[in-house]
Amino acid sequence: MLQLLFYIIHLIQPVLIPVCFLSAWSLILLVVWSMWTAARDSVAKAQEMHQIPCTGCQYFTNDYHLKCTVRPSVANTEEAISCMDYQPKTNPMFY
Repeated sequence: MLQLLFYIIHLIQPVLIPVCFLSAWSLILLVVWSMWTAARDSVAKAQEMHQIPCTGCQYFTNDYHLKCTVRPSVANTEEAISCMDYQPKTNPMFY
């Protein structure tokens, strides 16, 4: 029985080493690729969020209870990028 097991291990070993090598490197490549796509998507989302003009609008209250006096449900969301009611603050010292 032991001789049969010893024979099988020596028969499989030349095939097992390249298979383990390739699977280890493919796992490393998948992790790197996943991290790269996550970073790319995060940068794209951050660029989109920086286009929201709410903080520079005169109707923005900077209060978490009522963020905007005109459109409170749209304030600080992606829908606010093309807000028709946007009015820039004329003098930020008044607000």
